[in-house]
Amino acid sequence: MKSKIETVAAVQTAGLTRGQRLRRLVVRTALAIVLLFVIWVGYLLWIINRFDPGPVGESYDAGIVLGASLWHDVPSPGLRERLDHALKLYEEGRFETFILTGGYGGVRSRLAEAEGMRNYLLERGVPESDILLETTSTSTYDNLLNSKAIMRENDINKVVIITHEFHSARAYDIARYLDYQDPDLSPAKSVVVPELQQQPREVLAFTKWKIDSVLLKFGLRLPDN
Repeated sequence: MKSKIETVAAVQTAGLTRGQRLRRLVVRTALAIVLLFVIWVGYLLWIINRFDPGPVGESYDAGIVLGASLWHDVPSPGLRERLDHALKLYEEGRFETFILTGGYGGVRSRLAEAEGMRNYLLERGVPESDILLETTSTSTYDNLLNSKAIMRENDINKVVIITHEFHSARAYDIARYLDYQDPDLSPAKSVVVPELQQQPREVLAFTKWKIDSVLLKFGLRLPDN
């Protein structure tokens, strides 16, 4: 037998007009979508903030520096943080070759990101013979995919990937997807990119990557811009 509460609920539902039932369905669906969105954002923030790349190794064949925007053909403050961190590892003898990766240059720039990065390192005493360029990528996925081709061409096996802390979890996930063997990351802590700017942007980028990781199985990808 139905309980009294179930009976009352059934009567109330039966008394609703078609429009009222539709509005109730829409509201419930919207609330479910909002709840799923909040759970998803929380999950990604947990992944981003708990990611620990571990200590950097003693020796690598190369360091891959993931690109970021140029300002008037020179590295933006955020990109300089990555380059300065990479330069420190290079000067410590952790690797001998830079793989600089990045295509579109950014704000009023005529150079690819990798070209602006190369110029920055040359000005700081790095020989051009220690620098390899990848100048066509427009996303982290392309950065790491095209860097693998450069690694094969130059007999490079063991690499450390250099980016920012907030970007590291996604970069690691993409590297594993692309079959990098035990990818090591050495993240730079950002002072110039505010945390309130880092987190929302990275949640959106990580969401796009998760969608792309499914679409790529069918030869598809979302547009990068």
